[in-house]
Amino acid sequence: MQKSSFEIYNFLKKQNLLQDSPLYWWPNVGEFEVVVGAILTQNTSWKNVEKSLENLSEYLQLEQFLSLNVEELKEKIIPSGFYNQKAPRLYQLARNIKYEFTTFENFQKNVTRKWLLRQKGIGQESADAILCYACFRAEMVVDTYTKRLLNEFGIVFKKYDTYKMYLEKNMHKHFKYEELNLIFAQYHGMIVEYNKSKQ
Repeated sequence: MQKSSFEIYNFLKKQNLLQDSPLYWWPNVGEFEVVVGAILTQNTSWKNVEKSLENLSEYLQLEQFLSLNVEELKEKIIPSGFYNQKAPRLYQLARNIKYEFTTFENFQKNVTRKWLLRQKGIGQESADAILCYACFRAEMVVDTYTKRLLNEFGIVFKKYDTYKMYLEKNMHKHFKYEELNLIFAQYHGMIVEYNKSKQ
């Protein structure tokens, strides 16, 4: 019989995988930095992203970020790879946030998944990471680690949305809605740390 998402969550919880992590697992949650990190981490390791974020340390608020030009941005994100592609996309995203929402705080409150998926360079995983960790929304992130873990339990789907629905649906029965953002953030964090511990 297929395990439920809640059972897998409890399996991970028992292993204290987040004991050395921040509460929400992702660093500096609720900041524009999360948006930057979610794009930079595409097709690279978090260690490389950290080097880029360090290079951008003075520019990790929306207004300061927009004071850079694309060429300066490329130079600073070289450690993350694909910088010729990521820099213009990230810069345009920041401009679109400024143009459509005026402030990052307004973006956090009012952005939709649909809006994010319309932005060049943002797929479902990046959109959910931004919503979960930058905007405190109850959205579960599905990544390669998630699929790898579920595969261990004999759970395999073809589409991102099916994985997401499987992970979220059962959890709604066990937690209040206002708890789910933190639960999903920690759930995703535990999945990543579990996979890392097995490498």
